[in-house]
Amino acid sequence: MTVPSRSLKCARTIVYTPFEMLLIRVLIFSLVMSEAVAAAAEVNPMKPTSFNAGDIKVSSHLLADNGVFPNNASCPLLVYPQALALSGSDPAALFEALFTQNHWPAAWRNGVYGFHHYHSSAHEVLGVFSGEARVQFGGENGVVLEVKTGDVVVIPAGVSHKNLGASRDFGVVGAYPKGQNWDMQYGKPGERPAADERIAQVAMPTSDPVFGADGPMEAHWQKRK
Repeated sequence: MTVPSRSLKCARTIVYTPFEMLLIRVLIFSLVMSEAVAAAAEVNPMKPTSFNAGDIKVSSHLLADNGVFPNNASCPLLVYPQALALSGSDPAALFEALFTQNHWPAAWRNGVYGFHHYHSSAHEVLGVFSGEARVQFGGENGVVLEVKTGDVVVIPAGVSHKNLGASRDFGVVGAYPKGQNWDMQYGKPGERPAADERIAQVAMPTSDPVFGADGPMEAHWQKRK
């Protein structure tokens, strides 16, 4: 049986080259992924627990020079309890995204060292994504605080910190203001006065690591010249 030429014309199919098929598949995949990301953002936005920073009772601790550790006379240690509602299989990623979008690029995931140390060239923020710990700030006679999942601690340059004991699953995300490079100091002889001079030069961050430009950090910290 011979098929009429008109029927053949109507039944004609389009044949794509392998390269064209690859482009089509990439386009379809991109559309599907963008819709999935948008849906995830609506269900679980990476935002602070409260949109109003005033709803979080920030605790501050001004820690003076103890002769070994310089600490910081103008910027108090800040603790934001339950600053972020965590969920999902990778809660650390929520802190990393939050800090980074507020100009404190996430730098690492780990715990807190079990010895006194401080940073003379950068401020630091810690976001607890798992477990709990008792951490001492300010040296041997400094304040001891209990931190747990969801808490954020902003540590000014010069303030020493030490892990006194933690749960096995304790983990934090560490970050520093954009443009600031952290160092390690241990309270050893010879570190000062050079460390003090570096601390005095550390700039005020441009935004709060949790709430951005409208956060409470600036109200607690004196603007550094």
